[in-house]
Amino acid sequence: MAPADPAKKKTTPVIQNRKARHEFHIDKTWEAGIVLQGTEVKSLRAGNAQFTDAFAFLKDGEIWLKDFYIKEFEQGSYNNHDTRRDRKLLLNREEIRKIDRAVLEKGFTLVPLQLYFKQGKAKIEIGLAKGKKLHDKRASIADRDVKREMDRAKKFGV
Repeated sequence: MAPADPAKKKTTPVIQNRKARHEFHIDKTWEAGIVLQGTEVKSLRAGNAQFTDAFAFLKDGEIWLKDFYIKEFEQGSYNNHDTRRDRKLLLNREEIRKIDRAVLEKGFTLVPLQLYFKQGKAKIEIGLAKGKKLHDKRASIADRDVKREMDRAKKFGV
């Protein structure tokens, strides 16, 4: 049996922003690295973080993540991290240019979708998002309910 390719290893999200897909239309996504301190990594591996009200923004040709809450590490010392500090995202220059052009369009913003570990490094998936209106949210809920009913009928052969 051949060894599995580590680059194709399936990653499971540690933290997900489930509300983002309800609140926004996600147009395009990117995978970015994130600059973290040691205690932040330990806290993330334990799943102690929240994406509530978090967003990404461009500043001086770099992308930063704001209001991303990472709980203080329980066994941390006086060197523990600040829970809501701005964190730098690591992307290629060309990707940053594409994101900059897309964000300049009216109504688009960068929203974090999920955080996971890939080959021991923390990665964050950010999406180019446009806010949904109330009727769009209702339509999404109705579509999801119809799909659930169809799946249920197909499963039970009704």
